[in-house]
Amino acid sequence: MSRAPIVGVRVGELARRVGVAPETLRAWERRYGVLRPSRTPGGYRVYGAEDELRAQRMRELIESGWAAGQAAHAVTADESWHAHAAAAATTAPSVGAAAGELLAALVGFDCAAGQAAFDRVFAERSMDAALRDVVLPALHEIGELWACGKINVAQEHFATELITGRLRGLGREWDHGLGPRAILACPAGERHDIGLLCCGLALHRRGWRVTYLGPDTPADALNSAVTAVDPSLVVIGAVQRHPLRIAARSLAQLAERVTVAVGGTGANSELAAEARARHLRGDPVTAAAALTEDAARVATIA
Repeated sequence: MSRAPIVGVRVGELARRVGVAPETLRAWERRYGVLRPSRTPGGYRVYGAEDELRAQRMRELIESGWAAGQAAHAVTADESWHAHAAAAATTAPSVGAAAGELLAALVGFDCAAGQAAFDRVFAERSMDAALRDVVLPALHEIGELWACGKINVAQEHFATELITGRLRGLGREWDHGLGPRAILACPAGERHDIGLLCCGLALHRRGWRVTYLGPDTPADALNSAVTAVDPSLVVIGAVQRHPLRIAARSLAQLAERVTVAVGGTGANSELAAEARARHLRGDPVTAAAALTEDAARVATIA
């Protein structure tokens, strides 16, 4: 019986498909074990579909700024990344089809598919619906998958960075307009601002002008911004409770000058009372709607 032929490509063809030099592929194989070729009866290395996928991931991560060693660790740490991607799209009952598609691309380190899914989400929906029904559920599911060990920290970081970058891009013109101004910030020590970004986008859609300070904002910097732009509202977002607890006293002093609201999983009624701030409940889009209704009510009374 004749031996079945070995299916695969030589290093030159793999280099052409991936878009890197053959020497680079050999280095990834030798130093990091990213490529695992088979050998022909004549002793030549041949590379299969999995090698091509890993090499493509390496190239994408390195081009996005990762060091080669870090990229290699991310690519090889979980050999079943593609199974997790498929499972994320089909076994997460809390997300719909669009969120599942986005989720699968994100946990699969597929930048192109993730960008395309993000584009479709916002092309087919309003800003509110895209954030509330797709982006936020997908990100919540990412957190759940990481917490229960179904994805690794590299996948969680990749997903967060891609979504954060796209949301920031959507906020490029949120300072424009004639509506009331809101300053949005996270307290010092809080570096997670995706919920705050979503709130800012939802506020801008409702006519607000947004001055966005973002994560890890010291109290004195926040006070300086309030003095400079004289906002109608300051929104503080916190995922962790400790940074908000530390900032509560300074926020209470700030509340003597401007309306302050606190939201996120790090906020609760007790901390809001200590900060003399409104406690925002629900998702960021719901919070933005409630803040807008309050502002309209105050304007009507005035």
